[in-house]
Amino acid sequence: MKHKVIVSVLDKKLYPELQKQYCADPDVDPCPCYNVGDTFVFERDNGRDAFWHMGINTLTKTTADPKTVAGGPNIPFCSEAWDAISRYIYTGLQGGSIMRGWMQKENEMITCCNDGTRPVIFKIERVDYE
Repeated sequence: MKHKVIVSVLDKKLYPELQKQYCADPDVDPCPCYNVGDTFVFERDNGRDAFWHMGINTLTKTTADPKTVAGGPNIPFCSEAWDAISRYIYTGLQGGSIMRGWMQKENEMITCCNDGTRPVIFKIERVDYE
């Protein structure tokens, strides 16, 4: 059995009240690194190991110019997002349970990056295949 992990951007949030209260620049926009609907595929097969390159060139679907999206051909995943989700990607690539007992399916997880005023919400899914 082999495994790949699909990461999808479900949503992007923005909390302007927190930005005004705490940020040096309270007028920043939602995260510029990802777009709702972006999809990434992580595999460790055929000499390719996207995990060890922080997701660079894993982007498979976007509404933006792929060269401007983290995970596209030019930009690795944002460090805050990578810190938050990489352990689940690695677990899925090894065939492990991502969220047994917490999510409806043990091979799926909903999580977000560490940016407290403009988080990106990700769905992480382990896909098993022969």
